[in-house]
Amino acid sequence: MSFDLFVDTSRKGISIAIAGPTGEGHEGIFYKEIVDPEARGETLSKNLDNLLEQSGIALQDIGRVMVTLGPGSFSGLRTGVAFCQGICFSGARKLYGVSTLEALECFSEAPDTAVVVKARKDYWYLRLNGQEFFDSTEDVIAKLKKGSATCAVLDKPAQDDASLGAFFSANNVKTVLDDGNPLSLWAKLFEKHQPSLIQEANYIQPSYFEKGH
Repeated sequence: MSFDLFVDTSRKGISIAIAGPTGEGHEGIFYKEIVDPEARGETLSKNLDNLLEQSGIALQDIGRVMVTLGPGSFSGLRTGVAFCQGICFSGARKLYGVSTLEALECFSEAPDTAVVVKARKDYWYLRLNGQEFFDSTEDVIAKLKKGSATCAVLDKPAQDDASLGAFFSANNVKTVLDDGNPLSLWAKLFEKHQPSLIQEANYIQPSYFEKGH
């Protein structure tokens, strides 16, 4: 049996998870994760070792690795991507890189889902209709008004923002917090992206929306 490894270092701390079929007839789905909001990149290897030990799975049982590419902390992203490239270097497993916003979009089952996470004070990263933006609160709300999102995946700062909250409430937009959801929901992205072992220099994109601002 082959398992999938999910690694997210683009948000606070480190989140890693293993998912895959379980049982002789593959009648169930195995899932195990470690979320350490205070962890730093140098503990990623230790966290993976702990996760493998808790799961009773060896690294050679991992067939696919998915890592988030940002936007997010540059140090976290660099460490996460480099680590995943390292464990995929032999070619024994396939490496997939995905936008953090696209991954968070998977936490909603609604076909029209927006994603809003904090970039800095009064500025947000927005994913809407398959496009990603770096915008002020005013511009985010303007884009949402023109869109047709029925659900929004938010981080805690977006959830607590009064202006965004008023918009979502007035327009009956369901909100989902990005915390506490299984990373295995990202598995659908394996079908949308091609694996790549050697990535270009712009593979890590923590602040690419800020160009020109």
